[in-house]
Amino acid sequence: MEDSPKTQQPPKQYWRFSKQDFFPEPSFHNFSTYKNALTRTPTRLKNRLLTRSTETTELIELKKESENEMKQCLTWWDLIWLGFGSVVGSGIFSITGQETRLNAGPSIILSYGISGISALLSVFCYTEFAVDIPIAGGSFSFLRVELGDFVAFIAAGNILLEAIVGAAGLGRSWSSYFATIINKNPDFLRIKIESFAQGFNLLDPLAVLVLALANLIAMTGTKRTSILNWISSIVSCGVILFIIIVGFIHGKSENLVPFFPFGASGVFRAAAVVYWSYTGFDMVANLAEETKKPSRDIPLGLVGSMSMISVVYCLMALALTMMVKYTEVDVNAAYSVAFEGIGMNWAKYLVGICALKGMTTSMLVGSMGQSRYTTQIARAHMIPPWFALVHPKTGTPIYATLLTTITSCILALFTSLDVLSSVFSFSTLSIFMLMAVALLVRRYYVTDVTLKYDLVKFLLCLFVVIGSSIAAAVLWSTDKKGWVGYIVTGGLWLLGTLGMALLPKQRLPKVWGVPLVPWIPSLSIGMNIFLIGSLGKAAFYRFVICSAVMLIYYVLVGVHATYDMAHHDKQDSVIEDGKESSNQVL
Repeated sequence: MEDSPKTQQPPKQYWRFSKQDFFPEPSFHNFSTYKNALTRTPTRLKNRLLTRSTETTELIELKKESENEMKQCLTWWDLIWLGFGSVVGSGIFSITGQETRLNAGPSIILSYGISGISALLSVFCYTEFAVDIPIAGGSFSFLRVELGDFVAFIAAGNILLEAIVGAAGLGRSWSSYFATIINKNPDFLRIKIESFAQGFNLLDPLAVLVLALANLIAMTGTKRTSILNWISSIVSCGVILFIIIVGFIHGKSENLVPFFPFGASGVFRAAAVVYWSYTGFDMVANLAEETKKPSRDIPLGLVGSMSMISVVYCLMALALTMMVKYTEVDVNAAYSVAFEGIGMNWAKYLVGICALKGMTTSMLVGSMGQSRYTTQIARAHMIPPWFALVHPKTGTPIYATLLTTITSCILALFTSLDVLSSVFSFSTLSIFMLMAVALLVRRYYVTDVTLKYDLVKFLLCLFVVIGSSIAAAVLWSTDKKGWVGYIVTGGLWLLGTLGMALLPKQRLPKVWGVPLVPWIPSLSIGMNIFLIGSLGKAAFYRFVICSAVMLIYYVLVGVHATYDMAHHDKQDSVIEDGKESSNQVL
């Protein structure tokens, strides 16, 4: 009983709040053991930096931390509509107006096209992992298996940041659209506090209320939320078709001139931000644990829905810029105001209501996916394992849902949409880049199988690909003129990718695999890094500050909790006897 208290004892009551539920690891038994653990931080940090998880650990061992199983109730039909409901509405209605007006103009269609291609490349990487490792952790578990515990923690922190910021942004967008239905001012329902800093001085209680209700529904059950989502998504399909048709009928080609008012740099700046519109597809991969047949249903749900969504987004962006001159596009509620501008006042209410439906389904599906991310992170003890508990009746992680709900509500109350979107895009793009790196590692490196010589060559090629991509992004962000630098960096990227292509692959996908490896994941790395470089300094500084806070938490808490979790079967009290070995591995 003492050796494995989490897996051997009888079922516990779900609603409990003891210290043992939050910090069961030996390092946190008391102040003395925690102090002792801190003195061993360098050794433990080295161990976690070099340790990779296994598929068995992620699929079997960590699931025991939840005490109850999630219900396998989703089919390919559910996943397709969950993908559609999660993606459509999250950004197309909230970010398109902002980026058309401020960065891209009519060329916003190209921004969506560039982001769509990059997103589709990431979808390929997610799909292969989700089919092979169908677990709730999504990218967190995939990175933990291939890139190690420390990199997975960085991803975990960004996943949580993505979840919180994305939900907060959706809540405020919902509030803006609702306000434009009853009043032209999108800030009509917000409370202005003069003493607060710009960007944080408009309180939004309606956004808080909507987020709370959406998450409450998601907590009641996965299948119930899925049914509600696909019914609502069918309605959204109708309004999207309406927008495209009316936009082309009432559009004017002269509104597309000038097509590049902000130049090529504006196209890429907008592409980096509108990438937010494509986020959400990872929620489908994150529901793999609750899917009946992951090997069949996940590829259909991810690749099929994202291909369709990319085309739809480009057509919607084109329809908007044809209806309204880019200088007159409303930043907060672009489509509703656009219909009012062409004399279809009744249509703006229809678009506004359906946009609200789209954003509501995005919040619903987002709540499901975000809580599953959080659950797996808690299962690994990177945050307290109390958040990993699954309710026996609903089959949902209620505590994890409450964590993301409360934090996103606080953020939505204060923070403006433009501040939220740049942080969100940086976090998302960095995770997608790491996913492409993880896929290459999965194909070319297997522990105790890959020859050391082949490993060195692979790492060298990977370094060239990443380095050349960063160099190209830096050249672009600093507005360097001429094409010599881009030719050099592009040539290095090509050589690095070609070098990998000539190396022997150490692993083949079990069921479904990304085609054209290493070209597709290498291109995904390049495009994601390039888009990151287009975000600007402010987004980078915010990202660095958030990452620094995450690292402080990891050094003080995370590294000790995960170390104890990884070694609990090999030693009962590594803190008290002081005899842990720095070369122990999973």
